[in-house]
Amino acid sequence: MTCPSQFRWTSSARSDVGHVREINEDACLDQSDAGRWAVADGMGGHAVGDLASRAVIDALSQLKTSRSIRTLIADARARLQGANRLLRDEASRRQVQRIGSTVVVLLACDRFCGYVWAGDSRIYLYRAGQLRQLTRDHSQVEELRSLGVLTDEEARHHPAQHMITRAVGATDLLELDDDAIEVTDGDVFLLCSDGLSNELSDDEIAGVLTSAQRENASGELVELALARGGRDNITAVVVEARDPNASEKTLLNPAP
Repeated sequence: MTCPSQFRWTSSARSDVGHVREINEDACLDQSDAGRWAVADGMGGHAVGDLASRAVIDALSQLKTSRSIRTLIADARARLQGANRLLRDEASRRQVQRIGSTVVVLLACDRFCGYVWAGDSRIYLYRAGQLRQLTRDHSQVEELRSLGVLTDEEARHHPAQHMITRAVGATDLLELDDDAIEVTDGDVFLLCSDGLSNELSDDEIAGVLTSAQRENASGELVELALARGGRDNITAVVVEARDPNASEKTLLNPAP
């Protein structure tokens, strides 16, 4: 593990080009043994989005060993700032306006998970039968929704839903958000690009996470998004936390 954890982590990842795009500009990181996972979505319509998403994932794969979640988050932020500078320099070299990517990263340490993000790739938490979105999209549509101008349903189908306000490589100054959550036994996290969240409702996502075998959940989510239209690249990383000691604490062992 990058940072010791009391949980046993299992995960699966799947990425698909979708039915419309010619190139998959998504990339992901799936490292249960290191306690780190990420999704990056190269900015559609901009130059070499696949290069951008890969640069983000490469930066996150170099995280140092840490003893605390805050130190781990700080290292992730620093790596992403480095990726931002690299992409800004590459855009200048190629004489294009920008080469950018969204990012969402999940980090396990001790009994916590930290997460860092920019853009509209998301992290969901499925706990005790309830699905909750942990990240808040950095997008024009989310700003309108949070102000009450748009309903949730209107936001899902708004023509500006792909217009994001933050991304790695978009500007010289990269703004990132981060947070942390205490993990409980059985927690399931979903990291995904907007190619999945734009196609599926929360109920559909929760339905797959409830019914699928965990090692098949990422594939089932992507297949469902493809069946719903697959109008963008689609990436899903599903992560589950199990406390090896939790079941032992609840065993009934009556005296003979």
